[in-house]
Amino acid sequence: MGDVVEGVVTSVKKHEVWIDLGAQGTGVVMRREVGHGANLEVGTAVTVSVVDPEMDEGHALLSMKRAAKDRGWDQLIAVQESGETIEIQAYDANRGGLLVELEGIRGFLPVSQLAPEHYPRVSGADKDEILQKLNALIKLTLRVRILDVSRKENKLIFSEKEAMKDDMHERFTKLTVGSVVKGVITGVIDFGAFVNVDGIEGLIHISEISWERVEDPRKYVKVGDNVEAKIIAIDKDRLSLSLKQMQEDPWMNEVKTFKKGDTVEGRVTRITPFGAFVQLSSSVEALVHVSEMSDDEGTDPEKVFKVGETKQFKVIDIDTAARKIALSLKK
Repeated sequence: MGDVVEGVVTSVKKHEVWIDLGAQGTGVVMRREVGHGANLEVGTAVTVSVVDPEMDEGHALLSMKRAAKDRGWDQLIAVQESGETIEIQAYDANRGGLLVELEGIRGFLPVSQLAPEHYPRVSGADKDEILQKLNALIKLTLRVRILDVSRKENKLIFSEKEAMKDDMHERFTKLTVGSVVKGVITGVIDFGAFVNVDGIEGLIHISEISWERVEDPRKYVKVGDNVEAKIIAIDKDRLSLSLKQMQEDPWMNEVKTFKKGDTVEGRVTRITPFGAFVQLSSSVEALVHVSEMSDDEGTDPEKVFKVGETKQFKVIDIDTAARKIALSLKK
């Protein structure tokens, strides 16, 4: 039982196909076990799997489908062991990934194993939007490696990321911190934007989008935008990129108008327990530390300032290297 054997078709009937197994006798394949697309004629050599070696009638019960599947498992195990890259097409998708059938065996390509260019970047992890993006990958030819295969557990897992590793490694060796790269925005989220740089995933953190204070990255970039960015760090499989470093820092120009000891006018933009932030110009923001608000101890910034109000301050320190200006409210 379970053996895969060779035979020759001796009779093709409406509901069954009879097979001559040579010294092992005769067997029958029921139509549902023939498999799709099989064009059988008398005299055709076939490979079958033995389901029951001897039924009451004296012949064996066979399956062509199971034989194909058994051969498929052997082939897939060999592919995994060799590390070979193969091409697949998904026939369906769910929110977890893509459904694939290969060599008669159904497998799965998880979302986490998709290449950066195919990964469904969506805001707020919207499951319907994820499924919509995955559905767009159905019937698309993908290059993958087999990540895990087990006949016993009936498990077949593919990875597009693994198939790209060798190629990615070569591309990474050509990149250096400080160089400028071109890419396409693939996703915009609360803390930044993802960029596809020739198949490599890059991230522009919200702090690296603009010299201005960015509250919402979506106001600066959108999916599909072509961008030029500077590489500021290279991680294991991702680039850290900067858009703002492609432009001159306006802070450096505007800060030249201020000098230590100057009395300046500024608008309060934020109040924190340790002090208040004050806008001095379009790009320059300064800090009034709680200790510089009054000679009294235990001063509460909330009682000294209101957001939006304008006051006079004294510049007590300018640190261009750290891009910081310290102010004082004391007389």
